[in-house]
Amino acid sequence: MIPKLLVGLGNPGPKYSETRHNAGFWFVDRLVAGQDAGFRREAKFHGETATLRFPGHDCRVLKPSTYMNESGRAVQAAMHFYGLAPAELLVVHDEIDLPPGVARLKRGGGHGGHNGLRDVLECLGEGGFLRLRLGVGHPGSADQVIDYVLERPLAAERPLIDDALTRALAVMPHVFDGHLQKAMKELHTNEKLQVTSDKSQGESDK
Repeated sequence: MIPKLLVGLGNPGPKYSETRHNAGFWFVDRLVAGQDAGFRREAKFHGETATLRFPGHDCRVLKPSTYMNESGRAVQAAMHFYGLAPAELLVVHDEIDLPPGVARLKRGGGHGGHNGLRDVLECLGEGGFLRLRLGVGHPGSADQVIDYVLERPLAAERPLIDDALTRALAVMPHVFDGHLQKAMKELHTNEKLQVTSDKSQGESDK
């Protein structure tokens, strides 16, 4: 099913703008800028919205202005207003269980400890929506996760994350054309090619 609402998860304000937890915001900012669109404040959705235009249909984009652990309130408000089913939702978020440089599409699943996803799941009552997971790496210990996601990526990590964003943006036309499996295959295959290229470059530099 083609997404009719795309939500990037993050925390509002300059204090958090460059932190790992805002990878979802980074993605939707680039996606909207690519269509020369812009966000505007939408109080009834507790966030900022934009509209992406595609042949035959539009997709609303939402950046919740709630903090991460109340993301579901914004998502629920937008979905109720537009009369959407969970299958028509795409949520973009940071993923500590994937390394920097990796982006994965999947449908369904749990929250994996992600507070934003947890709240969305609680508000919607089900998890059958599409997710774009943007790897930011794991600190190595569960008790360090909160501080870790609220810090900036290391200098060597941010280019890897930006590359993953670029590859994910490249497959969005397939997603919005209804060819999800094609998008998944292309995204995940290009990831493997990128890893192989990086390894080869590293060996040649020795």
